[in-house]
Amino acid sequence: MLKNSLTPVMSAQEVNSFLKQVYPQLNDDLAAYYAVDVVPGGCHVRLDASDLHVRPGGTVSGPSLFTLADIGGYVCVLSHLGPEALCVTTNLNINFMRKAEPGPIDGHCRILKFGKSLVVFDIEMRAGPDDQIVAHATGTYSIPPRR
Repeated sequence: MLKNSLTPVMSAQEVNSFLKQVYPQLNDDLAAYYAVDVVPGGCHVRLDASDLHVRPGGTVSGPSLFTLADIGGYVCVLSHLGPEALCVTTNLNINFMRKAEPGPIDGHCRILKFGKSLVVFDIEMRAGPDDQIVAHATGTYSIPPRR
């Protein structure tokens, strides 16, 4: 069911449960990536970055932050569209701003456009004691056609 308004149809808890069902390999037994909150037109996701996410030099790796950005977009789509597992990323651009150390990294994601077949979003990823932006990404998800 496609909504014209940006009113969520799933809570963060419902999205997390759905992700465990359809995308169990995301977290395996670690549960590092998850939805924290869903709001009209956006969501808040988190990576609890551990040593498993760190590259040489003590910084959280680019692929880990990229995954957080992608999950943010997916959570935005799912929470505003409903449980449609086959939504897929068609584009994702990321800029790394500064070093992110292990610990919680929060992604604040907002929907820029919610169309019939595409959802465009952006996400700021913040971390550290000063809550500085460590990365920013924009992306597009494709919504599969209804059968």
